[in-house]
Amino acid sequence: MEQQYHNLKMGERGAIISIIAYLFLSGIKLILAYFTHSEALRADGLNNTTDIIASIAVLIGLRIARKPADDDHLYGHWKAETVASMVASFIMLVVGLQVLYGAIKSLFHGEVKPPDILSAWTAIFCAIVMYGVYRYNKKLAQKIQSQSVMAAAKDNLSDAWVSIGTAVGILGSQLNLPWLDPVAALLVGGLICKTGIDIFKEAVKYLTDGFDENKLQSYKNAIMHVPGVLSVKNIRARNYGNNPVVDVVILVNPTLDVRDAHDIATNVENELSHEHGVYEAHVHIEPK
Repeated sequence: MEQQYHNLKMGERGAIISIIAYLFLSGIKLILAYFTHSEALRADGLNNTTDIIASIAVLIGLRIARKPADDDHLYGHWKAETVASMVASFIMLVVGLQVLYGAIKSLFHGEVKPPDILSAWTAIFCAIVMYGVYRYNKKLAQKIQSQSVMAAAKDNLSDAWVSIGTAVGILGSQLNLPWLDPVAALLVGGLICKTGIDIFKEAVKYLTDGFDENKLQSYKNAIMHVPGVLSVKNIRARNYGNNPVVDVVILVNPTLDVRDAHDIATNVENELSHEHGVYEAHVHIEPK
């Protein structure tokens, strides 16, 4: 258990790095978007402001999740991270819809002018910075086996691609195609909304105890290879934050004494914990 809490603490580094990067990049983009008159760069900057909020939510979730079990939370606070992700998804959807509205208004009701070329170089610079943040968070997520940090890393990578798309739209607008800038903003707004929806769906899955069927099958196969297990009668799994918890009913030889049956259950728990990273396993034994 100590290792899981240590991993949560390490995961905070990734969230803090993301917050610092997003603060820096969103400030640059929004300021230069104002002076260069680029809707796409403005949308990209607003995208990063939602990422700030999302990263702060992840950071708060990680810190709350580190709190030990108490009288009101006998299973601990692991799901706080998931709740924070859901809150962030709502914020991202609101901002995404605002960006879409602004882009559509500019495209159909405004006088579309090509933005200054400086906005394109700004987007490219920001894409490079965000790619570096992605590489850092990906390496950290792999080290501590954190789904939330890996999700943050994937968000970093998508933000880098958004900035590249922004640059392409701005550069295209310089070739007598000024409408490409608001179109790029439209695509950015759509991507913000999609990311928010994806995060929401994933959070709902975790909070309603949804679980990967393939992973559950791999647990079952591993249990069947434990000596003394005749079959698996029933197996279920859920998540405490990023920590899988398994409930399994195994069938054993009815002539075994209590000690031998208990040893088989312990071996099942050890197999799931050491080989498959299961945080906690509840093994019930029945005679076959």
